[in-house]
Amino acid sequence: MKSEKKYSGVVVPMMTPFTTQHTIDEAAVQKLVDHLITGKTHPFILGTTGEAASISRHQRATLVTAAVKANSGRALVYAGLSGNSLQDAVEEGKAYHGLGADVLVSTMPSYYPVAPEQMLRYFTALADALPCALVLYNIPATTHLSIPLEVVEQLSAHPNIVGFKDSEKGVERISTATALWKDREDFSYLLGWALQSRSALEQGADGIVPSSGNLAPAVYRKIYDSVRAGDTVAAAQAQQKADQISEMYQKDRILSQSLAAFKAMLAAYELCWPEVLPPLYRLPAAEEQKLMQEVRTVFGDLNNINRI
Repeated sequence: MKSEKKYSGVVVPMMTPFTTQHTIDEAAVQKLVDHLITGKTHPFILGTTGEAASISRHQRATLVTAAVKANSGRALVYAGLSGNSLQDAVEEGKAYHGLGADVLVSTMPSYYPVAPEQMLRYFTALADALPCALVLYNIPATTHLSIPLEVVEQLSAHPNIVGFKDSEKGVERISTATALWKDREDFSYLLGWALQSRSALEQGADGIVPSSGNLAPAVYRKIYDSVRAGDTVAAAQAQQKADQISEMYQKDRILSQSLAAFKAMLAAYELCWPEVLPPLYRLPAAEEQKLMQEVRTVFGDLNNINRI
């Protein structure tokens, strides 16, 4: 069993709890962070699953403060940076670090089509300006661009750039990435494609970043621990349950609809309200209630949904 890197394990892109007035629900942040840490995972706030693009700058800072307080040093807190302004990314990154975030996670600005050389220059400038660790984040589903692995490899030499979180789908890409970085003690590869969690870990990925971990963090931790222990049967069983959870809210829905559906599932377990921010909207009432009933019927209580 290889030694664990600092930035590894299960990093859950935390859903952002909102009140019915669409402000940060700090009590629910505490509840959700506790739930994630009980499952032996790390919270990643202000990611795609957390609706970061829809949250005001002031409310983002409120969320970071609340999450760091809730975490109380028990796990690493990852905080996302997104948007199209380098200056804003630097300012917010410094602010989040000052508020106690342990590591920052940044996408590439996505308004303009950009060439690999421009990506290289942007991330270098960002890493140069930040006072803490930075993980690069590739998510073509929302940015509509792909960061080439060759660019990431060049950037991995930067002392502040400690990892790469890749949500781009492609089994060959996973194989290439693991071959590049599985033996690098100073650089981590984290996969953000939940259906391939077990496969990526078996190939040498350092960690996984599954949205469904908001509901079942212990299931994904079971995948991670089982792979590390060489227990392929347990890993496969946990992956099967994780996939069943994901299908319940993702099937026949686009990303924005699936996030609203998943938040309704969390609401069924009183982890948060089912509120989402525009341009996302709650499911129709009948559909929302049906889903909330279905998840409890199929999986039982919160302890059972996290049990293999």
